[in-house]
Amino acid sequence: MAMATTAAAPSLGCSRDVSFGTAMRGQAVPLELSKCRVGSQLRIACHSSTVRACASAGTTTLKQTRATPGEKQNVDRQTCRLALPSKGRMAEGTLSLLKDCSLPVRKLNPRQYIADIPGLKDLEVWFQRESDVVRKLRSGDVDMGIVGYDVVAEFGEDDPDLILIHDALQFGECHLGVAVPTYGIFESINTLSQLAAMPQWTSERPLRIVTGFTYLGSKFLREKGLHHVELSTADGALEAGPAMGTADAILDLVSSGTTLRENNLKELEGGKVISSQGVFVASKKALMNRPGVLESAHELLERFEAHLRARGQFSVVANMRGNSADEVAHNLLKMTSLHGLQGPTISPVYSNSTGEARVEYYAIVICVAKPDIFKAVRELRSAGGSGVLVSPLTYIFDEEPVRWRKLLDTLGR
Repeated sequence: MAMATTAAAPSLGCSRDVSFGTAMRGQAVPLELSKCRVGSQLRIACHSSTVRACASAGTTTLKQTRATPGEKQNVDRQTCRLALPSKGRMAEGTLSLLKDCSLPVRKLNPRQYIADIPGLKDLEVWFQRESDVVRKLRSGDVDMGIVGYDVVAEFGEDDPDLILIHDALQFGECHLGVAVPTYGIFESINTLSQLAAMPQWTSERPLRIVTGFTYLGSKFLREKGLHHVELSTADGALEAGPAMGTADAILDLVSSGTTLRENNLKELEGGKVISSQGVFVASKKALMNRPGVLESAHELLERFEAHLRARGQFSVVANMRGNSADEVAHNLLKMTSLHGLQGPTISPVYSNSTGEARVEYYAIVICVAKPDIFKAVRELRSAGGSGVLVSPLTYIFDEEPVRWRKLLDTLGR
């Protein structure tokens, strides 16, 4: 149960401020506007830990009664641990990405929570709920994880120990936003600022928002000037809250928006909290101190980067007439828009049609994005190309991934 405390507030150099709270799971905690002067009352509520407040001589002392995340590390563990979502679309996207990177996860028993990746030695894979992936990263029970950025932002609570190694794994795309009914008092409300300006919301009758993101929600709503707000949580089907009369609005993840429309809800302009997709995250302490973690992170990052860069790219090979490689290169660059990654690769094609090796054609190789394939074929033909071959690419490796260099800089390596 969330604990609220009233104590004398120090002067903050302003005439008013928002006294706020966030909800423990299943609890509703108001965000109320209060005066911010010496001697005024400040309501404090905490959602991520159990807190005792002791008021003495006009001051408030907060004592945290649970262990700080990362304080109790599993120092005896020798293996590196990677946590993955145990179910849902994030689990499907994660396993698909690993498989595409030739790193299939091997699970001997579907009921087990532990698995391995044959291609990576000394690495344990643990299947967890998405929120627990982040919690166990913070506690030191796992070293790395793949999860949605929304979960990292909500349950990570800006923990500086959490490092995003790869912030765009290209699955699970969605965003967190505020939505209200399309009918009733909200019929003409289309923006978050209009919602905040509605006179209905008071300390006695706050705007009721149901959400699973109380940490992000409370921060966002304060910043946007919604002072009289009550956040509550639900295990699922948040869209039913307004229709049932248990909530005025919802703060939830949106992908296509179909679920909102089917439940007579509309997303508000200016109500987008964050964008999210799958991310590769790790504990900074583990990367720096636990043997094998940085090496495993490097291997995973290399494969993710190379595969994602190649996604939607095709290798196009064609034979072109010419007297020299330079002539073919000149015609290709002059007559087409096809330059590949750094430029076309050109090599001679040898034939023995006259009984001796002769070069009449040159093979060119370029990399083309999928939407541009048919345009590329037409341009190659116009420049004298024939025998065009098109093949999908699996990996495109850079000399060194930019994200790897960024990670090393963050770690001071």
